[in-house]
Amino acid sequence: MTAPVLKPLVVGSTGADRDASPPLIEIENLSLFYGKAQALKNISMTIRERVVTAFIGPSGCGKSTLLRCLNRMNDLIPGVRIQGTVKIGGHDIYGPDVDVIELRRRVGMVFQKSNPFAKSIYDNVAYGLRLQGVKKKAELDAAVEQALRQAALWDEVKDRLHESALGLSGGQQQRLCIARAIAIKPEIILMDEPASALDPIATARIEDLIRELKKDFTIVIVTHNMQQAARMSDYTAFLYLGELVEYDKTTKIFTSPRDKRTEDYVTGRFG
Repeated sequence: MTAPVLKPLVVGSTGADRDASPPLIEIENLSLFYGKAQALKNISMTIRERVVTAFIGPSGCGKSTLLRCLNRMNDLIPGVRIQGTVKIGGHDIYGPDVDVIELRRRVGMVFQKSNPFAKSIYDNVAYGLRLQGVKKKAELDAAVEQALRQAALWDEVKDRLHESALGLSGGQQQRLCIARAIAIKPEIILMDEPASALDPIATARIEDLIRELKKDFTIVIVTHNMQQAARMSDYTAFLYLGELVEYDKTTKIFTSPRDKRTEDYVTGRFG
């Protein structure tokens, strides 16, 4: 049996505890190549538990590529080659003994475009639980309700759980996808521009939800919207041409960045 690839959460730590605790995610000298083209260049950074970390930068800078390194989604792309290490909970997730399916269970993913299954609302949320062998109806019912409540969707769908998820609005579908991701209790949730296809009201709901979810999950989000990063993230990483230019607390990135390129980007001079 493969050893767990992530350490368990330490539930209930305060912000001060988080700042003093060891990092959950450690990236060291990470480079990624698509064939001969280098997309990421020697990136090193650490991410602590139960904070929201935003990756910002212009299109094509490597934000989504870096995000997908954290659950090995890039493995699915032909010709990809990775150098360096990514550790989660002290374990190298690219090590030969890592169970990638288990890794992706514990590092959930929410995509830019909502992708509910052509199933009922209930079956969407229960899908991962059933794959894990949960069969008892009472257990499934409780887990589905909890996930929908955490995703701030329960009150809107509790009377239509067995209707098709495809009948939900765009914003509801995205919150359903978040509920599906958190139902199996991952430690980390990766979000790749989760609100970019939504209207301002639905976007605000997603942002409120992310702020609430960080009480229980470590969240890493890619966003092209700098105002969104400033509103909801605790830490921000600015990437440019595959390099990590600057990484710090969000307030510092947006008010007193060290690098002129960061300042030019966050003030709208380019990008």
